[in-house]
Parts: sequence; structure tokens; C-alpha cells
Amino acid sequence: MNSFTRRQFFTSGSHLLGGAALTSLFSQSLANAAMSHKASGPHFAPKAKRVIYLHMVGGPSQIDLFDYKPEMMKWYDKDLPDSIRNGQRLTTMTSGQARFPIAPSKFQFSAAGQCGMMMNTELLPNLAKKADDICWMRSLHTEAINHEPAIAAMQTGNQIGGRPCLGSWASYGLGSTNENLPTFVVLVATPTNREQEQAISSRLWSSGYLPGEHAGVSFRSKGDPILYINNPPGVPDSVRKRTIDGLNALNELNYQQLGDPETATRISQYEMAFRMQASVPELTDLSKEPEHIFKLYGEDAKKPGSFANSVLMARRLAERGVRFIQLYHNNWDHHSNVGGRMPSQCKDVDQPCAALIEDLKQRGMFDDTLIIWGGEFGRTIYSQGGLTKENYGRDHHPRCFSMWMAGGGAKGGAIYGETDDFSYNIVKDPLHISDFHATVLHLLGFHADRFSFKTQGLDGKLIGINPAKPVKALMA
Repeated sequence: MNSFTRRQFFTSGSHLLGGAALTSLFSQSLANAAMSHKASGPHFAPKAKRVIYLHMVGGPSQIDLFDYKPEMMKWYDKDLPDSIRNGQRLTTMTSGQARFPIAPSKFQFSAAGQCGMMMNTELLPNLAKKADDICWMRSLHTEAINHEPAIAAMQTGNQIGGRPCLGSWASYGLGSTNENLPTFVVLVATPTNREQEQAISSRLWSSGYLPGEHAGVSFRSKGDPILYINNPPGVPDSVRKRTIDGLNALNELNYQQLGDPETATRISQYEMAFRMQASVPELTDLSKEPEHIFKLYGEDAKKPGSFANSVLMARRLAERGVRFIQLYHNNWDHHSNVGGRMPSQCKDVDQPCAALIEDLKQRGMFDDTLIIWGGEFGRTIYSQGGLTKENYGRDHHPRCFSMWMAGGGAKGGAIYGETDDFSYNIVKDPLHISDFHATVLHLLGFHADRFSFKTQGLDGKLIGINPAKPVKALMA
């Protein structure tokens, strides 16, 4: 017996149910499928038209960067009090330790800007000069204690994989402003120090249950910027175009028969790929960037794949209408050798991040471009393993961590949230990652509780079922 799907039954057997009624229903289903691929549009005028999200993979140590704890100098090598830990579960990397010795930061902190933000000015001198442009958040928290669920939660709002990420939601909601480039692009920068990198994969920039066209498109730093974007040897553009036209004609027939939204996605992606053959080479060619721009971003800006080069590429993408640029920078998982690795990590990001703010200002893009910087959780005040004044390690810490935003409606110079003397518990203005997501969506013009996509009979949302609200204190 031949297999016969439910969709095929309703498509070809309309005479069984009444031609007029089924035709009406089928036409509506096609219309709904087509509409699902279009931008829903903002709920209100957005302050940010685009996002550059700089994710520090591994969990940057808030204690060594943005959460100044001078009292900890008196606690050097003393055990973390049980009253501070308060029964919090630990990772298996430190749960078996006999002691939890306090490890104060070895780096120099000082007040930056008119806002007086106390930060690591020793390793982040350029970023410190932009303190009044930055919205500082020191009280983020999450339930996830290990990397895989924590990164998934930060990127998709859920510790379980398969949900749409923030970039896909932005793509779906805002739509495209450049038909020759994707609305959502992913860049992966190579850190100078590669001592302990975390694995990341395309699941982090998946469109989940949103239409496939809203998934992130990963750009590479070596070889073809996008795999298979160029024609095979001996195949001219004219032949490639005829091939794509033929495939699209077949896909169109299939779409008319079955109404599968993914077929519509395939049609649009084939066409996008052909158009990108002309737009991507111009985009990735930095030879026309003036020398003062390379000086602004630092000497590594000419080095493909470096963080500086990737941030400059992110600016070029934003300039050309890409809605969401996700940039990953690895090796922030500092279980050991904080003293040796933190300077290298900060050197990678300090000048390029400050340069991005300045560059966007010069181009009149700062006010409507939201920059996000941060990781998936924080680090512990106590040392993992051995402890010396020159070297120590820190385990994962989800109870409090720091991030920052700039531009795009974020409130420059704001310092939000406080933690206790041990940077272990939040004592003022807790900021759950769902509230952070709601704030980002608000800056993009969306009510987080109303911005949804129908999936399996439910209204799927970035914030899930959490009663998340945007935080007004973070917005200008």
C-alpha cells in the first residue's frame, strides 16, 4: 500500500470534503504560511534598529572586571563563610574541595567617567574612557550552572536546546533592510590565548520553531566567507542562475501542492545565496577602510578572525542593514590562571569595544545600534584549586554576574544592581536574564509578553512563561 500523508490527503482529496470549502481553507493555510515568513513589525517605535551582541564564551569574572570588592583583601585565603554560600549547589569541579579560599582580584580598579563606575582600569583602559556611554549591569542571575544550559538560556531564553535565539527573534520581528544580505549574521572570533575554549555550535543561532530563514548565517574568517557561496570551477553566473531558477520552479510547484513553509524558506534562501555572491565579497574586503579606522580598532584589526577584525566586520554588517550580528569570543572559562589569561583576554576586547562605540558615533549610528557585552554566568570569589597572590582560578557562578549595554536606547552612565561584599549574592535590584531579554526586546520595539509565534498550539516566546518585564532604569 502506498504511503499517503494527512497533508496529501487534504490536498488531493478535496472532492471528498466539498471543493469550495476545502479550497477556502487551503488558500488560507497558504496565506498563513506565507505570512509566517514576513516580519511581524514592532509594536511601537523602537529605539534600536539593530543589535551587535558580543558574547564572551565561558563566563567572564565579574570580580576581576566590573564588581569591585576591596573588602576581600582582608579575606585573602580565608574560607568563604557558610552563611554566604547558604547551601548553593556547586559544580563537580569544586564541590569536593576541602576549602573555599577567598581570592581577591589582583588587578587595579578605579572610578571611570562622570558616573564613577569602579572597574578594572588596568586591563580595560580604553573601555573606561567610554564609561558614561555604557549601561552597567552588575546583578544578572540565571538558574544554569554549567556552560551548555547557561549559554542556551542566555541566547534562547531556555536551558533546553531547540528554541529560537534572540537574533532569530529580531530577524523575524524587524525584517530585512538589505535583500542582498541576511538579517542575522554570526561571527566567531579566535582569541589570542586558546588555553581553555568552550565548544559552541550552530544550535546557538538556530531559528528553532521560527521559519528557517531567520536562523543565523555564519561567516568564516578563512576561505569563502560562507561555505559554497561561490560557483564551482567552470560554472559561470549565467549557468548558476538558470540552475537556481529551475530549482525554484520545482520548489514552487511543491509549495503549491503541500504548502510547507520550509519550501518557501528554501526558495528565498536560494535566491539570497545568489545575490550574496555579489554583496559578500564587497562586504568582507577591508582594503578600502581608511588607515585611521585600523588605528582606532587596533593593530589586530587587519588580522582575519581576530576579535578586532570581527568587531570591525560587525560594524560593516550593521552599516549595510544587517539587523542582528552575534559575535562570539572564547576562552573566558577561567578555572585556572586568571592572572595569566585575563590580561590577554582584555587586550583582545578592550580597544575594539571602545572603538566600536566611537566608530558608530562618528557614523551617526550609535543611538540606534544596541551593543551588548557579556557571558553566560559569572565566577566565584573563592579559588578553584591552588591559590597564590599571582595566580588563582574561579569556578562557575550563576547567582550574580555583570554585563553591559551601550547605544540603541540603553541608559549611558547607569550603574544597576549591587552584590554583597563577596560578589556572591545580589543585595539590590536583581536582574534575571528573562528581564534582560524583555528589556532588549523593548528597545527593539516589542512587548515581550506579546511578541510570540504559534507553535504546537502554544504561543512561543523568547521569555517563555516567565513573568518578565523590561527594566526602565536600564533605558534612556
